[in-house]
Amino acid sequence: LIMKNNKKISVIMSVYNSEDSVDDSITSILDQTYQDLELLIMDDASTDNTYKICENLKNKDQRIRLYKNKSNLGLTKSLNKLISLSEGEIIARQDSDDVSKKERIEKQLKFLEENNLDACTSRAKIMHSQKITPRFSFLFPKKIVIRYKNPFIHGTLFIKKNVLIDNNCYDERFIYSQDYKLMSDLIKKNKRIMILNENLYSLNMKNNISALKTEEQNYYAKCVRKNISPI
Repeated sequence: LIMKNNKKISVIMSVYNSEDSVDDSITSILDQTYQDLELLIMDDASTDNTYKICENLKNKDQRIRLYKNKSNLGLTKSLNKLISLSEGEIIARQDSDDVSKKERIEKQLKFLEENNLDACTSRAKIMHSQKITPRFSFLFPKKIVIRYKNPFIHGTLFIKKNVLIDNNCYDERFIYSQDYKLMSDLIKKNKRIMILNENLYSLNMKNNISALKTEEQNYYAKCVRKNISPI
């Protein structure tokens, strides 16, 4: 069943040296039941075949818009560049080492509209352990949970573009934990955000930013919790 709605969705993905996973990741967006979307990809100066793989897929599907940073700018700046280039009224995230289920976009759009939300995320299955995350934090008030941890899975973010723009997009002082900072800011502004209680995403937790840059992530996350600027 191909769902048609009048809303164009811009899926944004920053890629860096993801040659082993990027094909599956991109294909999972192109194969969505909801087809009225564009996929904006920023290659963050990869040194492997990532860009070539993206280019091959772009040649097969005109919904892909591919860009390349001259030097490695990191996730935060790359995502902000993609937001500024996007044409949709809703922004969806996708990470280059994760996979979205076929009906993810369709279900999140319906959830967003039915609940009159500013943003939503979904639950996900961790690829190598088959565990569902978040386990329990989605049950508690977000205002409380966000003080201690980020219960939102960044790769599943689905947000109205005007809400992002009003927030000045991602805070570029935050090289890591930029998603935690964003969600914390939005909740402080009383934006309506919910977690869809359904696994719509497969999450890679091996050799990803969180695993490789734990110390940096923790430092920036602490800055979010204490409401201070990173050094």
